[in-house]
Amino acid sequence: MSTAGFAGQAALNREWKRFTPVERWQRFAVYALCALAIGLSLRTIEVIPEFLYDSPAQIQDLFVRMWPVDWAFYFTPRNTGAQTVHQALLDTLAIALLGTVVGVLLAVPFGFLAARNIMRLAWVNWLARLVLVATRSISTLLWALFFVALFGPGALAGMCAIAFRSIGFVGKLLSEALEEANRGTIEALTAAGASWTSRVLYGYWPQIKPAFVGIAMFRWDINVRESSVLGLVGAGGLGMTMNAAIDTFEWQRVALILLVIFAVVVASEVLVTWLRRRVI
Repeated sequence: MSTAGFAGQAALNREWKRFTPVERWQRFAVYALCALAIGLSLRTIEVIPEFLYDSPAQIQDLFVRMWPVDWAFYFTPRNTGAQTVHQALLDTLAIALLGTVVGVLLAVPFGFLAARNIMRLAWVNWLARLVLVATRSISTLLWALFFVALFGPGALAGMCAIAFRSIGFVGKLLSEALEEANRGTIEALTAAGASWTSRVLYGYWPQIKPAFVGIAMFRWDINVRESSVLGLVGAGGLGMTMNAAIDTFEWQRVALILLVIFAVVVASEVLVTWLRRRVI
């Protein structure tokens, strides 16, 4: 058989495989590690099978206790001096709005300092990024616990928790938007002798405005959701009212608060979507 015949027979006997042997072993190692991690996690959380068996009956019993919903509780306080659901809702919206505004205002300078194409000093850039990472890595509930211990229970602690959590989120995305800005426009303004303020207002801002507005609105939407539960740790809003109702086993009022939270979240989603279409 000729050389061409041997080459053709080898090509016919060749079998295509998606992964090489090394890649298959690597995939097997990843799956094994995932299974090991899941097994260790199940042992760590100490799942009690007896509690799982009667969970459907417990859930059914909970829904029975929640019906009928105590609609009168929306405007009628539980006792003298207590908040109504309407007042707690207004506190929640105020916490989300003020926390977002303060967080965005504080995030803007850190976002500019964290952008490598704007801040050339490496140590300043590193410090700004450290602040953004530190504020973003701590959850809102942990920030709320800290400010409750600092200022005491109430809406002020919730507003500060929302603001500090928003700094890292907004600042990180803002710095990335600044770094992705078109350098040609900035170089043209620099060559024309434009000041730093003019370069920011007429070079960077028109490019990052859609991203910045979208980031701020998206963060406000998230803050509305988070401010609804911050009261569970004493940071004001609907969470405090719901926690008080749970402590006294007033499940019909808990159902009302859950429905209000759901309605607020849906309304904020619709509002943000409409504003993005009008503004951006």
